[in-house]
Amino acid sequence: MNGDGWSRRRFAGLLARAAAATAALPAAAACGGTGGVRAPSATPTASRASSGASGRERGSSAPRPLLLGTYTSAEGGGKGIGLAEYDPATGRITGRGLLAEVDDPSYLAVHPDGRTLYAVDEREDGAVTAVRLSDRTVLGSRSTGGAAPCHLSVHPGGRWLFSANYGSGSVAVHPIDASGALGARTHLVTHSTPPPGPGQRGPHAHQVVTAPDGAHVLAVDLGTDTVYTYRLDERAGTLAEVARARTRPGAGPRHLTFHPGGRHAYLANELDDTVTVCAYDPGTGRLTVGDPQSTGAGPGQGAGTNYPAQILVTADGAYAFLANRGHDSLTRYAVEAQGARLRLLGTVPVGGDFPRQIAFSPDGGLLFAANQRSGTVSVFRVSADDGGLRPAGEPFASPVAVCALPL
Repeated sequence: MNGDGWSRRRFAGLLARAAAATAALPAAAACGGTGGVRAPSATPTASRASSGASGRERGSSAPRPLLLGTYTSAEGGGKGIGLAEYDPATGRITGRGLLAEVDDPSYLAVHPDGRTLYAVDEREDGAVTAVRLSDRTVLGSRSTGGAAPCHLSVHPGGRWLFSANYGSGSVAVHPIDASGALGARTHLVTHSTPPPGPGQRGPHAHQVVTAPDGAHVLAVDLGTDTVYTYRLDERAGTLAEVARARTRPGAGPRHLTFHPGGRHAYLANELDDTVTVCAYDPGTGRLTVGDPQSTGAGPGQGAGTNYPAQILVTADGAYAFLANRGHDSLTRYAVEAQGARLRLLGTVPVGGDFPRQIAFSPDGGLLFAANQRSGTVSVFRVSADDGGLRPAGEPFASPVAVCALPL
């Protein structure tokens, strides 16, 4: 395998163990997840927001797979979806070559049964690709009907794949068959209103995620400063808009994650360097955006402009973490009032340049940060006592690292 002597049989064994763990999850695993993950000391939660919890016992030293997204078209980029393994006890990452040749696989998500990986092909003629993990077979690609898809997620039921086309401001829906392969697109929704926000020329869908209630799909659009809520028809694979939530003009919302309780969500705003706590009504799908809050990376906190990238919350709902590009740090918040409030605790250096994405290990004990400009993946141990972050070894070199998905 790629000349490194690492056998396909060993890889298959790794993936089999990861698939068994992933199959126990209440939602699909993705780069950063679609919601909370279990903190090391937390008990299991029934919320579908807990998309990273595996239920395996802590202390296991068996290596686990780490899948890596990149821009193949960028200078110094990778050749497709990278493959590595990590030691859950130490956080040490060991490179294992290439999982599959896919064009610009900048975001990754795994099916709830753990058998199939999905990647965006972030190109002008956008597509989504399915890869069977057991033998690394590419099951095919499907057009997203838009430009530069930058995010995708699997519905918790496992029958539908959603993707967000950044370049054209649209959301696509594809069916998933029993083999994990993708069918022809069933719907494409374009964000034609409201008008673009300050400095924007059009809509830019940046994320699409299923709410913990399972019935609603939310699309975050940086270009229109809006989060759109759709009701999913699970038979037809179509989306019907039911609500819109506006941020303040020019906020540039990028990434949203839900609190495990399902009544609140947290929104990272890329352009005005803020986060907001949002109230969520699972009955109607309506999101209410709160006041902007500090990322801890504002004036006096570091040189240069900061662009928040991704926000995550632990599955016990105790802490939230934000990746800061520019300030090159990770912000830690205490989550209070049953999810209704974030209290800034501070920041730690990420140990790399431009952390585009962050993700927890399945047990919540490790946090991975993909640093785009330095081409590295940093690993931190998450304290079960106070959510504190401690570096776990030296950053791992990975070409134009934009997504790290631990299984």
